[in-house]
This record gives sequence, C-alpha cells and structure tokens, in this order.
Amino acid sequence: MTGMLSLFVFSACGQNERGKQLYMRHCAQCHGAGLTGGNAQSLVDGFWQYGSEDHYKHRNIKFGIPHVGMPAYKETLSDREISLIVEFMNQYEAEQAKDQPDVPVDLLTLDYQMAMEVVAEGLDIPWAIDFIDKRRFLVTERPGRLRIIQDGKLMDQPVQNTPEVLPEGQGGLMDVALDPEYDQNGWIYLAYSHALKQNGGSERNPAMTRIVRGRIKDHTWTNQQVIYEAPHKTYRTTRHHYGCRIVFDPDRYLYFSIGDRGAKQQAQELDKPNGKIHRIRRDGSIPQDNPFVGRDDALASIFAYGERNAQGLAVHPETADLWEVEHGPMGGDEINVIEAGKNYGWPVITYGINYNGTPITDITQKEGMEQPILYWKPSIAVSGLSFYTGSEFPNWNNDLLVSALRFEEVQLHRVYNHRIMHTETILKNIGRIREAVPGPDGAIYVVANQPGRILKLTRAKKE
Repeated sequence: MTGMLSLFVFSACGQNERGKQLYMRHCAQCHGAGLTGGNAQSLVDGFWQYGSEDHYKHRNIKFGIPHVGMPAYKETLSDREISLIVEFMNQYEAEQAKDQPDVPVDLLTLDYQMAMEVVAEGLDIPWAIDFIDKRRFLVTERPGRLRIIQDGKLMDQPVQNTPEVLPEGQGGLMDVALDPEYDQNGWIYLAYSHALKQNGGSERNPAMTRIVRGRIKDHTWTNQQVIYEAPHKTYRTTRHHYGCRIVFDPDRYLYFSIGDRGAKQQAQELDKPNGKIHRIRRDGSIPQDNPFVGRDDALASIFAYGERNAQGLAVHPETADLWEVEHGPMGGDEINVIEAGKNYGWPVITYGINYNGTPITDITQKEGMEQPILYWKPSIAVSGLSFYTGSEFPNWNNDLLVSALRFEEVQLHRVYNHRIMHTETILKNIGRIREAVPGPDGAIYVVANQPGRILKLTRAKKE
C-alpha cells in the first residue's frame, strides 16, 4: 500500500529520491506514507514533540525514543542515510506547509484559558529578562546587547558601553538581574562569557563566565564593578556550557551557576569554578559561612558542585530553598534542590549518555551524591526556572515554571516540600523557550528564540 501512495504523495520531492526510499522502507509503517501519522505522530503538522531542529531529528532517528516505542536505527542506517531522511522530511513538510495555516498554539490549561500577545520581536537570541517596574524591563541578547522594552515597545538602540562578550558557541551575554534594593542603589548585574586576549597567534582566546554590576544612566552602562572573575588559569577555550543564572535569596546573598565548560571531570574538582553553584555577597566578597571557606584546595565562592550546565536557578518564595535545573547530555536533564556543600554527582552519576550513544558511567546513584528531584529522559533541553507569584494566575502561586529549548515548551510543576506533585505543559510550539518568568503585573513573560521575541501570557477575558 505504501508503494502505491508514494507514486503521488512524493512527487514534489524527487530531488531526494534516496531519502524518500529510505523513509518508505524504515519510517512509513509508523508515520504514514504521507508523513501524516499512523501508529506514530504526524511529521507534517509542525508539531515536533522531541525537537524541531535537524540535529534533534537526526539524534532521535539514530538513538530512538525508547519510552514511546521508537526504535534506534544506529545499527541499521548510516549517518549519511539518516541525514537524507531528515532532508526528505524537511522538504516534504515545507511543501505541505505552503497551503496550511500557522500551527495553532493551545492556550487551554487545567486551570485557565490563557491569552498570548507579542510584546517585542526582532530580537537576536534573547537570553534573559528582568523588570525595572510595570512599564520597563531589560532583555539580554546573547551576541552582547542589553535592550530596554518600555510601554510594550523595544527601544531602537541597545544600552551603550556594556561589557565586551565572547559571542561564540553558547557564549555571550547571558543573565541580567536587578539588585534586591535596586530602587535605592540602581545596581544591575550581568553574567557573560569573558575572554582573555592572547598576544597574536591563531589560537582561541580562553574564556570563563564573569559577573559584573553597573548602572544605566542616559542609556549608557556606567560604574561597572567586577564582582566575580575566576582565576585566569582556569579559563578554557571550549565554547559551551557557561551556565549562567543569577538569583538572590531573602538575605540578599547572590547565587550564580557556571557550567562545566566541556570539562566534565572538573565539576568534581573544588579548585575549579566550572560545574558549580557559587554564593557571594552583592559586592563580590565571600560569606564566611560558605561551605569551603578556609580550605586550600577549594574556591571559597563554591556553594555546591557536581553540576553539568545549570541554566536555571530560583528561590522558593516561602521556604527560600534554592532550586536548580541543568542540562544533561543525551537524557538526564535534572531538577535539584541545592544545599550547601552537597555534591550533585556529575559526571560520576547521571541518567544520560554521550551524544554518540556510548555510556558516560554505569551508575546512577552513589553514596555522598545527591539524587535529582526529577530527571527527563529524553532530554527536553531544560533552560530557565522561576517560581510563579502574582494575581493573574492565583492557582499557580509558588508553582515552578520550567522552560525547554528542545521541546519548545513551558512546563508547570506543583511542588510540595522537595517533591513534584503535578506536571503540566502550559505552552508549546512557539519556538525554543529560554525562560518564562512572572512580571510585576502577574502576567507570565516568555523569552523565545527562533524567532527572537518576548511573549506575554495573561488570563483570557470572558466574552
């Protein structure tokens, strides 16, 4: 039957005949000869549950998605053959999409019917936002720009004189956070990839995550102070896993994350800054009750260690517990509650595997290492994390908002003590989500990439 359908279904994709043949042989039985679904989901409705980018599609075909019954084809198909299948699917989906309306976004949750509006668009890889007041908020763009949105309009020019970043790989300008006493002192904190300039040569400049604070006056970044800079001997030339998220606890201590920078074993080494959660005062000084203060073999700023690449930190509004989300490898994204001095295991224990399908470790638990509150398998590419507080969605107060890049969604998690009691996807299919945070007006503001824009979620008005 599939052979008869293919005579007319694939006429527009003759330029990739080999990809079509491979799809018909290995994929059509489940996904349908017309890619419209069957035993498995449609591949032409624009809804990619496990990642819409080509490398995600390639990885899902190669290694499978075991929990939904999709087999792995790594022993059956070469990388080139998988690429041809992906190319064919993309060609056919594009052809079908010409006559289709935009994929609808479902804004109905268990508690609320939501409404969505675009607050700002045309941004270049937006990474984080923070709110000055109900009229104004700041947005970082990873290539290195700090933008201001006022009264729903993106100001034409970025803030001038912001620090120079290394905009390579996953590096660039990352988080922005206002001081808890911003109304009195005006301090704004930035996290970014900071490079050491080499004298000539063609080698890459080594880099590491750096934290600064400054003020904005006349649309210009001024009074900059470096409040955290890692020892220069620990800088690395890799271009990924920088972290970084900034939060403050009720005592005004500043916490920030640094990813393992591609050197996974260094997450276990206390004389290295990477793969850690750090705790400092707002002026950069070290609290004397930090767990490793006074040790010659440890950096005094370290609060917890054994993290792979934490891009989400949030403080519980009532308990002040520090919650964290971090990227796993292939599988093994995690939610953790971070406690002083604890070891969170990476890479000694993990629920993920290497991207080439080989194991990282043969154990998932070990005495002296913490277990995650929740882990995802496959990875959702977890990114931002915040606790909802506000009057717009009162049923969600103190619930976690978890963002996902690969799964392109916002998840809501109801927590009790250190347990996840309920999980719901409240937004999906509007692009890669970097973070979702409550604003001072109670709305949820969503930072989306591809296209780069800021979205606002409110309760739908009843007719």
